Amino acid sequence: MKDILKDLNKAFENKVRLGIMSALVVNENLDFNALKELLAVTDGNLASHLKSLEKSKYISFQKEFLGRKPNTKYSATKAGQKAFVLHIKAIEKLLQ
Repeated sequence: MKDILKDLNKAFENKVRLGIMSALVVNENLDFNALKELLAVTDGNLASHLKSLEKSKYISFQKEFLGRKPNTKYSATKAGQKAFVLHIKAIEKLLQ
């Protein structure tokens, strides 16, 4: 049992962070508004969870301007993808 639990990642215990990573692993990138709409969360809630994942180096971001409006795109890093897959596989093992 301990072997299974070692791959569960605290960074993905929160449902918003789990949702962010789920969306970013299957998409090349998503902007802030797309994530906000997809997850049905507030700006502040999303921003705090994105910051947490950034600190863990699981996501990266790129800021740009579309016309005069700022646009921030997020993507999962290789380390984030690997950690997320391990987390999901650990959950699958627990369910067997």
